[in-house]
Amino acid sequence: MKKVSGYMKKYGKEAIFAPVFKLLEASLELFIPLIVANVIDEGINGGNATSVYRGVILMAALAVVGLGFSVLGQYFSAKAATGFACDLRGALYKKLLYSPLSVTDEIGVSAMITRMTSDVNQTQTGVNLFLRLLLRSPFVVIGAVVMAIYINAEISLVFLGVVFVLSVIVFIIMKSTVPKYGEAQAKLDDVALTARENLTGVRVIRAFGVEEDEKKSFAQKTGAYEKIQNFAGKISSLLNPLTFATVNIGIIVLIYLGGIKVEVGILSQGAVVALYDYMSQILVELVKFANLIVTVSRSLASAKRIEKVLDNDEKEEIKDKVRISDEYIEFKGVSVDYSNGGRAVKDVSFTVKKGRTVGVIGGTGSGKSTIVNLLPRLYDASEGFVSVDGYDVKSYSTEEIREKVGIALQRPAIFEGTIRENILLGKKDATDDEIIKAIEIAQGADILRAKGGFDAPIEQGGRNLSGGQRQRLSLARVLVKKPEILILDDSSSALDYATDLNLRRAIADLDYGPTVFIVSQRTASVKGADEIIVLDEGRIVGKGTHEYLMKTCEAYREIELSQTEGGNLK
Repeated sequence: MKKVSGYMKKYGKEAIFAPVFKLLEASLELFIPLIVANVIDEGINGGNATSVYRGVILMAALAVVGLGFSVLGQYFSAKAATGFACDLRGALYKKLLYSPLSVTDEIGVSAMITRMTSDVNQTQTGVNLFLRLLLRSPFVVIGAVVMAIYINAEISLVFLGVVFVLSVIVFIIMKSTVPKYGEAQAKLDDVALTARENLTGVRVIRAFGVEEDEKKSFAQKTGAYEKIQNFAGKISSLLNPLTFATVNIGIIVLIYLGGIKVEVGILSQGAVVALYDYMSQILVELVKFANLIVTVSRSLASAKRIEKVLDNDEKEEIKDKVRISDEYIEFKGVSVDYSNGGRAVKDVSFTVKKGRTVGVIGGTGSGKSTIVNLLPRLYDASEGFVSVDGYDVKSYSTEEIREKVGIALQRPAIFEGTIRENILLGKKDATDDEIIKAIEIAQGADILRAKGGFDAPIEQGGRNLSGGQRQRLSLARVLVKKPEILILDDSSSALDYATDLNLRRAIADLDYGPTVFIVSQRTASVKGADEIIVLDEGRIVGKGTHEYLMKTCEAYREIELSQTEGGNLK
């Protein structure tokens, strides 16, 4: 928990002031029963009105001062907790943003969202209560016991017995609930994942009429979460009744023994009332402490989940920059393994000359996207090497290599804002002329006309754009950057054939001559490439021009015939 707790260092002053002021407040509370005892013994029983007035004024003064200490304690604890949570959430977000995609894939999007929201909130609540009550409650309990010993050592054994029994109860319940709260947060990940999938795929769910199936699946996930929460909640709920029962039994014993000692003149009536007040203070503080234990248990479970992310020190490997190839781009014996042990690409080798256009084609899951994702180091090769400009891509930092590479995806990420703001993500200082040029090359001039110009609002995820418009806007964002290596990863799948053809022609006519990779399942998109690479189950099964592959590669020929009107797969 070192990394999570390390974010409290910045708030060391607040973390000290908060418990100090709460202890000062508690100290004043411990004097109240003694003042009440004096008022009863000297003022009421002794008929001294001055003692009564003096006692009331003193208690009122202590209440005002105690309130001030309490407010200050609350302020510092809240400031430390909210600041800690803000810094922790920022660090977690940054960690997830800059971690390799293999880490992101392993954790999962829903789990990341849960960690940055629910887990951080739980941890913040735990820190807040920890600073306010961890020292205050034990201090009051111990102080009440000491005061009881001061009043009467023999009768204080009742206090010690009550504190011991309650300590055992708290320990047992805490030991039982802490693991369950960790399991509950893991189940919450499943709930978040199901909800996210249903929200993003709501149209598909409705189209196939499987709403009831999804409702049952969601009910199962929430039911599992509810079951663990109920189990932990039932155990935690025992704290208050057991605490009240134990303390009230102690109060009964206290009053019985105190009454006997009053009868024989060992104790005064005021002393018995003071002892009762101290027992009541113990009750209140132990109830608070019990609730603190429950909250801290949840917070620790959440903090452990956050710590797993922060502890992940997988960093990009930077090799020495040594020339290893005479080719502009070379893949040599490249294999890529998934984090779960599966192999996505197996022993892939090919070279690409600068300015050439390469088509990458194959069935779903054949490894097309995996291969092109190695160029901008979204993933790294498990075996072999990938080189750009003669140097291993691992000798470039991610910033360096991604300056050279631009990638447009089949499912583009469009952000809430304006058309201009989305395109400027590709190049922050792009001029209006550059933006217009990029949009024209991406065949998106009609988007500007339809939406009303650069500053037309774009909704989150591009909800107010069609699939083709989103893809063309994403292409314009990449093209405005003018990358040396342009990757089109099925980025025109939503376009009609005529628009796709015009797009490919416009890219082929680019004046700065980038090296282009076109990833597609449509042979029409890659026919004009200088070289086409055909993949099947992660291996290269064909390489060459369209005409050559039609003669020599059965896999390519089957794809072509299946997509040609009247095609025959004989």
